[in-house]
Amino acid sequence: MKDIAVMRKEVQDELVNDILPFWMNKMVDSENGGFYGRITGREKLMPEAEKGAILNARILWTFSAAYRLLKKPEYLETATRAKRYIIDHFYDKEYGGVYWSVDYKGEPLDTKKQIYALGFAVYGLSEYNRATGDEEALDYAIRLFESIEKYSFDAKKNGYCEALTREWGEIADMRLSDKDENERKTMNTHLHILEPYTNLYRVWKDKRLEKQLRNLIKLFTTKILNIRTGHLELFFDDDWVSKYRIISYGHDIEASWLIHEAALVLGDPEVLNKVEPLVEYIAAAADEGLAPDGAMIYETFVDKGKTDTERHWWVQAENVVGHVNLYQYFDDEVALQKAFRCWNFIKGHLIDRVNGEWHWSVFPDGSVNVNEDKAGFWKCPYHNGRMCMEIIERFE
Repeated sequence: MKDIAVMRKEVQDELVNDILPFWMNKMVDSENGGFYGRITGREKLMPEAEKGAILNARILWTFSAAYRLLKKPEYLETATRAKRYIIDHFYDKEYGGVYWSVDYKGEPLDTKKQIYALGFAVYGLSEYNRATGDEEALDYAIRLFESIEKYSFDAKKNGYCEALTREWGEIADMRLSDKDENERKTMNTHLHILEPYTNLYRVWKDKRLEKQLRNLIKLFTTKILNIRTGHLELFFDDDWVSKYRIISYGHDIEASWLIHEAALVLGDPEVLNKVEPLVEYIAAAADEGLAPDGAMIYETFVDKGKTDTERHWWVQAENVVGHVNLYQYFDDEVALQKAFRCWNFIKGHLIDRVNGEWHWSVFPDGSVNVNEDKAGFWKCPYHNGRMCMEIIERFE
């Protein structure tokens, strides 16, 4: 199909000529090692900004996947730089796990164990192993899997707790960020354990990992998914009681394809048969967030009757992948048109043609949000880089 071929070429150009060069040319910290912690939305490099585990793990994943796909040596070099920095500076040699952040010189800064961050480190390290066969990366990915299972998994009530102290003790503030609620169990962390466990299972067919991957798929379909609305609930107490009515459209569409991917990689027809109707159901609910311009809005606070209609970069990237997935596996032609429309929005509004990479978001009035980072703790090459690579790979 001509339109798909055009989009595939466009996203490959975007990946190879814009996204990846931005990180290789502007974010490599030659003085203190690894990568800089931040470039502001106004293009100001902050060389002494803290360095986040999430950013570094996502750089590792992105460049490993890019090398696996496109075999360019500079991608391997960047991925290897990220792998070394995570193992040498973020991995806690005394207690295991990874620190939440280090300072610009690579010294431990925030030493809490946020399980979300451990998940992303597993994601990046398992992808590096997948791309290169490197045993050290797999060894560290397995160590982190063991830590998550030992300290975060709730064997009594099921699921994974959010965060712990450096020594794996209870911690008062478990929030992932200031925007989040302080609850023990969240959809977001479970999604980003599901995703790395799926990837780790590709390269390490371990029985316990398989069991926990099955369990995660089940948690999504029985506890996290609100079967009445098709939306995912976001915050839970220890007993899986949902605490707030918030709809995150980007997480809905992202989860629709990540849950599907997990079931496909697991390779159990029975699980797949249960999951596939729910994949379509979750994606249909996410579509309530589609705007007339083809973009997907951010979130709705149901109880407050308030909607945030900003168009965030990561939501648009996941919106494209989720709808491409519906077309690929469910022959949904309408979904493909939604993916095209969103890609057109991205090209017209989010890609920074002057300075490279994508803007954080576009406000409802169409103006660009330059108040938030261009690169930073949360602004990484993974959502948009992955969108490009998913399309390249799915339509080879």
